[in-house]
Amino acid sequence: MTGLQVVVLAIVQGLTEFLPISSSGHLVLVPVFFGWTDQGLAFDVAVHFGSLIAVLLFFRKDIQALLRGGFEVLGGKAKTIEARMALGIALGTIPAALAGLALAGWIEANLRSPTVVLFTLSGYAVLMALADRFGRRTRDISSVRIKDALIIGIAQALALVPGTSRSGITITAAMALGFERQDAARFSFLLAVPVILLATGFSLLGLLSSDTPVAWGQLAIGVLISGIVAYLSIDFFMRFISRIGLMPFAIYRLALAAVILYVVI
Repeated sequence: MTGLQVVVLAIVQGLTEFLPISSSGHLVLVPVFFGWTDQGLAFDVAVHFGSLIAVLLFFRKDIQALLRGGFEVLGGKAKTIEARMALGIALGTIPAALAGLALAGWIEANLRSPTVVLFTLSGYAVLMALADRFGRRTRDISSVRIKDALIIGIAQALALVPGTSRSGITITAAMALGFERQDAARFSFLLAVPVILLATGFSLLGLLSSDTPVAWGQLAIGVLISGIVAYLSIDFFMRFISRIGLMPFAIYRLALAAVILYVVI
């Protein structure tokens, strides 16, 4: 890859990972629009690692509380909000982890295309708009139940398909369950941490065990840029989600789907 490709793709990943517009879809589309070759697994792993660092730093206090809650669960005392949240996130991670192990390779080989992104961008845009318009928005994050976590976790598993958006589908599911916009986003981002960690670690093991040459300097730049941009993206989203809602992102997804239909398909 050229230096320009590294910078552009890292910015795209950092900007779109936590906005409900699909980072995987954009990483498929950007090379197509610019006529670049696919950036490959190594770079995708690097920029996702940068996004992981960003969310860990931004929600560091929440994650510390979840770790305390996790130890309470292990000690057989799941009575606090933190313990219930930790248990919910652990259980909510299972559907995506199992789906990733079973289907990630097949999805990578068969669904990484502009046509798939077209349908997922537009289809889930409609669901996002409906959840934003008709969601009750009467619950906060302290009311998360095990059933809620499992439902949102199952929705997260759908994000393996490019164009879906992990944050988009999980925030949509949470809002459909009646959560406030900001609390839905907060739970979505916290739920993403173990999944991104598992996916990055699994991909890294595959990368290290292969004979494919790795441009470590480019990967380091990708990690740095995607991490900085992802942190700023999370900060923007959490500041304004209560006021702007999901509708602007749903409109963007539909507009991008129209561009794909006109330019690529």
